Amino acid sequence: MNITVAGLGPGNHGYILPIVQEALTQADVVIGYDYYFQFAEEFLKEDAELISMPLGKEEARAEIAIEKAKLGNKVVVIGSGDASIYSMAAIVYEMAAKQNLNDIELITLPGVSAFLAAGSKLGAPLGHDFCCISLSDLMTPWNVIEKRIRAAAMGDFVTSLYNPKSKKRHWQLGRLKKLFLEERNSETPVAIIRQVTRPEEEIKITTLGELNPDDVDMFCLVMIGNSQTFQFKNHLVTPRGYLNRKPHTGAEIQQESFRIVSEKIKGLDKSVSDKWAITRLIHTTGVIEDHEYYNATPHAIQSWHQYLLNGGEIVTDVTMVASGVTRAFTSKYGTKVQCYLNEEEAVALAKSENITRSQAGIRLAVQKHPNALFVVGNAPTALIELTDQLIENKGFKPAGIIGVPVGFVNVIESKEQLTQSKNTEWVTIEGNRGGSNLAAAIVNAAFTLEEASKYYS
Repeated sequence: MNITVAGLGPGNHGYILPIVQEALTQADVVIGYDYYFQFAEEFLKEDAELISMPLGKEEARAEIAIEKAKLGNKVVVIGSGDASIYSMAAIVYEMAAKQNLNDIELITLPGVSAFLAAGSKLGAPLGHDFCCISLSDLMTPWNVIEKRIRAAAMGDFVTSLYNPKSKKRHWQLGRLKKLFLEERNSETPVAIIRQVTRPEEEIKITTLGELNPDDVDMFCLVMIGNSQTFQFKNHLVTPRGYLNRKPHTGAEIQQESFRIVSEKIKGLDKSVSDKWAITRLIHTTGVIEDHEYYNATPHAIQSWHQYLLNGGEIVTDVTMVASGVTRAFTSKYGTKVQCYLNEEEAVALAKSENITRSQAGIRLAVQKHPNALFVVGNAPTALIELTDQLIENKGFKPAGIIGVPVGFVNVIESKEQLTQSKNTEWVTIEGNRGGSNLAAAIVNAAFTLEEASKYYS
């Protein structure tokens, strides 16, 4: 005893698989929707019992298939397309399971589904991830269908629509169009494929914005492209990515990261130079919201770009900042990076003055390099020393100050003093955020400002 559920394909005899043809030639009983027998009749035995039923009698077809199989017949239940896609396989298996019919062998034979045939006719629209959605709410509540529509639109799936419209279901496709336009560009390619592979076949390529539900009927399949789908002649193409593979070298990965960040913040009301500095910061932290804490004088990054490319000096509060500044940049432009934290003179000064070594190192550096770019990424005492020097030391005229110490003691106070400082360019990250890696990122942003034009106009 067995029941075979077989898909006849989209309608053209050439699309019926040989394994399905063989099953039909051996069938004692063939059960299906009236319309489908015309596609299978040439493969049927003369004495085969043919049981045709109208649409809406799917459960009845499954019941009679089970009854005929119990009598020892070889039963084939036919459907269009693929037997397991919006077809009879599910109901046959479900009813057999509910009746616990372990003695009946169940077999499903595949067929060419309408969306696959349509995809072939169109060329290559299914080159990347895709999904199928039935708009029929006869057995699925519309709220469930709408949830799936939103998910497909948000997920950027190429989407094939079964049962897009009928005389009694005339509004659903229009609703889907509205939902997709919330997520997709109005120029997204859309194809309407009517009676695919049959003599009456018609194909119309349009766009999501121009899609007219009146052009669609119950014999149509509608296919909506994803954000990458494009039209080439009479074809639709959805790239798989062979010509645009994921970046794999260090430089490629970094550039792609910058591109992603720049897309997230391109709407900020900031100058290109500040957006570039923020891009480098977010690339370092991985936190898009960090742009909210960036603060700078209007020309800081731009002025430091020229300063560094002319071989200007950098002074850091700790060696970690110096390590984070890209050596390829300092070597190319002859830039010296100084840090006096561990100098014997700084150690002695810290002890004698009862100050931190970072503060002592900065005090020495101000004496030796009064025109350098000072970069503080760790110690708020070092930043306070610099702001005090700006007020008290008339000979101290730095190229600028990057003040991004991190922590909870004196950090906010030191940054506030910096933002009130005059006569120098500065950049800070407000609040408790900061660190040596971020300080170095700002320096690297100044070195590479010319790259900003790749991401910002």
